[in-house]
Amino acid sequence: MNNVVGPILRMGDQIEEIIAAIRDDNPDQDIEIIDRGSYVRVQGHDRIRITQNTLREYLGADYEIRSFGMMMSSFVGRVVNNSDEIVWENIKRAPEGVVAHD
Repeated sequence: MNNVVGPILRMGDQIEEIIAAIRDDNPDQDIEIIDRGSYVRVQGHDRIRITQNTLREYLGADYEIRSFGMMMSSFVGRVVNNSDEIVWENIKRAPEGVVAHD
């Protein structure tokens, strides 16, 4: 898979529910899970997201998205978060000496 982005999560009791929530929030993505024993790499192509509402469906109505950050030991890509979602995006890099324009 090229241009992968996503969280690297510490192994814990809620890992299966979090993976299910990420899959639900990214229905058009092939989400790849790489289990390394003490951590799990969750990755998709270019952009994936997770929302507080979906996390609450799996983990309870009082779950706060800021709690997700405590499980995330690292990530790949650029992370953008706000009060109701976290997004991991591919960082577009121009070749050295070229200015990138979006």
